[in-house]
Amino acid sequence: MYLLLQRLCRHRSIHTYSLSFYTKLIDQCLRWKRPNFAKSIHAQLIKLGFNGTFLGNRCVDMYSKVGLFNYALKVFGDIADRNVYSWNICLKTYAQHGDFEKARLIFDKMPERDVVSWNSMISGYVSCGFSEQALELFLDMQKNGVRPSGFTFSILISSVECVFAGKQIHCSMLRNGVDFSNVVVGNSLIDMYGKVGVVEYALSVFWSMKEVDVISWNSLISACCKSGYEELAIDVFCWMRYQGYAPDEFTVSRVISACSGSRNLEKGKPILCLCIKMGFFSNTILSSAAIDYLSKCNRMEDSVHIFEESSIWDSALCNSMISAYSQHGVEEKAFGIFVVSIRENIRPTEFTLSSVLNCASAFLALEQGSQVHSLVIKSGFESDSIVSSSLVAMYFRFGLVDAALGIFATMVVKDLIAWNTVIMGLAHNGKFLESIGLFKQLKSRGLEPDKITFSGVLLACRFGGLLEEGMAIFSLMEKDYGIAPRDEHYACVVDLMSRAGKLKEAIAIMEVMPHPPNALMWESILCACRIYGDLKLVEKVAERMIDLKIESLLSCSVLAQVYEHNGRWESLVRVRRFMKQKYEVFDSSWVGFGGNVYAFETNETFHQGGEDIYSLLRLLTLETQDQVYL
Repeated sequence: MYLLLQRLCRHRSIHTYSLSFYTKLIDQCLRWKRPNFAKSIHAQLIKLGFNGTFLGNRCVDMYSKVGLFNYALKVFGDIADRNVYSWNICLKTYAQHGDFEKARLIFDKMPERDVVSWNSMISGYVSCGFSEQALELFLDMQKNGVRPSGFTFSILISSVECVFAGKQIHCSMLRNGVDFSNVVVGNSLIDMYGKVGVVEYALSVFWSMKEVDVISWNSLISACCKSGYEELAIDVFCWMRYQGYAPDEFTVSRVISACSGSRNLEKGKPILCLCIKMGFFSNTILSSAAIDYLSKCNRMEDSVHIFEESSIWDSALCNSMISAYSQHGVEEKAFGIFVVSIRENIRPTEFTLSSVLNCASAFLALEQGSQVHSLVIKSGFESDSIVSSSLVAMYFRFGLVDAALGIFATMVVKDLIAWNTVIMGLAHNGKFLESIGLFKQLKSRGLEPDKITFSGVLLACRFGGLLEEGMAIFSLMEKDYGIAPRDEHYACVVDLMSRAGKLKEAIAIMEVMPHPPNALMWESILCACRIYGDLKLVEKVAERMIDLKIESLLSCSVLAQVYEHNGRWESLVRVRRFMKQKYEVFDSSWVGFGGNVYAFETNETFHQGGEDIYSLLRLLTLETQDQVYL
């Protein structure tokens, strides 16, 4: 067909064809998007003198859509009598190619601007992330007396980033008489209010709609999930089923995510059964959501079953399983899936690499961690803030402070997560003053610290014994930033005061806390009592911990040490007998050798490669004994 049209264009009697014939040729060219065919049509039009405004406009549009940007601008310059349509096509061409300076110049030069002209500029700004400029242009549009269309509002709704702007656009739609019976308009508003976290407005729009579809229900369920109302999302889903609407895969995936957020296993079971009944588990996105949900409900065996039953592996499915294993402390299996996914040519995403890096320092040797770092660079994710933060955390856990700080220094975007990671990492690696200095630097950059930031800097004060700095920072939390202290913050302060010998003050803080003190706080008091030799207080705190059923071996251990130090032998025997009955301690050691990591548990007699290992240990033991006897 294309070759036939090319021959027609070269035929001598082509002038006998009408204007409508060339219009159809241009339409066909737009469907095929063939640049050479576009040039042939244009050349024939010039040859026959068909270069008026109408066909000129069509040629500009044709060249723009087939990718010949310069040709489009040249044809626009050759049009003698340009109309609004001519200017709009040229404006749209500049906007689509991201040249907003020239697009704005064309827009300002236009002798006449209609709603399409304004929409083109607004759409261009939104597509490039300039939401504020788009909103300003929308206001100018109304000042110039141009009435916005439904398309104008749909563009603006997709760019809303705050509640105030969303309400402004909604009010403007009401003033301009937008037809809210249109399902598409209603769904856009529901989605917009869900994105900015105003679920009550999303509900009011939904209930005011004369007609709804599955997308409407999906938008409302998604809005509830985004706003943190997981239970409400589940209730909306139940109401949707009661009204007779059949859920699709997106509906079920959002509801499973809602169940995952609320950790509600009972409400999630019927939804999983519905997935099996309707065959939704062939969708890897839904399978991934189910794996994440079941792992958060501590049903790892079910998560593994879904993963193993999946016929298709992709990055979403592997990411969910890697994350599930990592969260449950099974780092070796998480890394095993990562290795298999690489062998299956599944390209890792930033989430994959972040999850693997988070479990790297707990399971992998430094050499393998560096290999993952090399893969990050090779995959082009070193500029991603989440992956970079995970790299920083990994090197801090390995104790390589300079390497971690080097990555942090080269990060293009340093968000609060990155700053928190470095503050916490410096605290754990003995760089207490540097951690506090970084906290002050964060504030000077205009970033607002959160509860994790304060956990890190208070930890630095705790490990460094910096009582005055710690108390000053603790007082800033609620006073200057409105952050209510949590258990981890109180634990740092109690331990800090206990180490400084201020036991009465530490106990006083525990008594005025808004919630009962946790085991870590009692352990801090107990250790301080042991250091300062207060037998009565040790007994009182230990008994208190046992009464509160705080499962900690430390209380009995400290009590036994104090009894032994004071010659209370009968009490010592009684405590040790209680320890033997109550606690059974298992520990393990991790050794990295030859690219492998070996785990040894207490009294373990079987181990992979164990025969060789234990044979070598026996030989070393015998050789040591021989050396002693000699």
